[in-house]
Amino acid sequence: MRLVFCGTPQFAVPTLDALLRAGHRVDLVLSQPDRASGRGMEIKISPVKRYADQHGLEVTQPDKIRNNTELQERMRAVSPDAIVIVAYGRLIPPWMLTLPKHGNLNVHASLLPKYRGAAPIQWAVANGETETGITTMRIDEGLDTGDILLQERVPILPEQTSLDLSPMLAEVGARLMMRTLAGLEDGALRATKQDSTKATLAPILQRDDGRIDWNRAAQQIYDRWRGFQPWPGAFTGFRGKKLILHAMKLVADAPGPAADPGTLRRAGNRLLVACGEGTWLHLLELQMEGKRRMAVEAFLNGLSLTDGEQLDPR
Repeated sequence: MRLVFCGTPQFAVPTLDALLRAGHRVDLVLSQPDRASGRGMEIKISPVKRYADQHGLEVTQPDKIRNNTELQERMRAVSPDAIVIVAYGRLIPPWMLTLPKHGNLNVHASLLPKYRGAAPIQWAVANGETETGITTMRIDEGLDTGDILLQERVPILPEQTSLDLSPMLAEVGARLMMRTLAGLEDGALRATKQDSTKATLAPILQRDDGRIDWNRAAQQIYDRWRGFQPWPGAFTGFRGKKLILHAMKLVADAPGPAADPGTLRRAGNRLLVACGEGTWLHLLELQMEGKRRMAVEAFLNGLSLTDGEQLDPR
């Protein structure tokens, strides 16, 4: 097929790679503009642009696409059979939706209609789901409301983080898009409408999503820590400063008498914290505001901890 590809992060690269390996003709790649990030505000090239440049593909990075007449003219000149979209990060305007014969085809990292929105992997893990998957869909003007083309289920293991899961889902998405294009090309694939009564949302993450509420049960806190990697992570307050929790694990048995949520308890070289419903977590790696990340043993060696000290409850 003659295609236009739209994508920005590393998650999108396996699909673009699979398109080229399968012999599809990618005449144009759209990626978000390069942006400055980090302490040094260094300009970062998107992984999709880097891959496209390495393979001699034409790349454009428009600031706006809705009323971009130059982009419209270029894409009409391409006359794509389909537009393939993977984590592009932009709403697709009506003129793009009606341009290709087979429509705008999206790889979405959930089993739609569950987890419509910008962060489906993170929220599936954070909510303690035991499975997720990939959906290929034909985009319409709604938020991930288009007709489903294919789906594939993927288990979420108890200790997997969103960082662990993302590259696996990206590979599944690449394979599923190849099957989708083949099915559309030979006419064997039929779309299915979503049941919107079963829809759930996966909104864009906010910094405060990483703030720990110690009144939650330990499993809920642990799942949110797994889901919100690498950002916004998991953090709390301690002695008037921000404390980032880089690693933790569940505690099978309560270490002694019950305690208020957020209470710290030292057990040898272990640092435990009380959570809601009488549950506990074992903290493994921590980072005080302005300090380096360290294992709990080093953290405790450099800290005069009073047993029963409190972390901020929320």
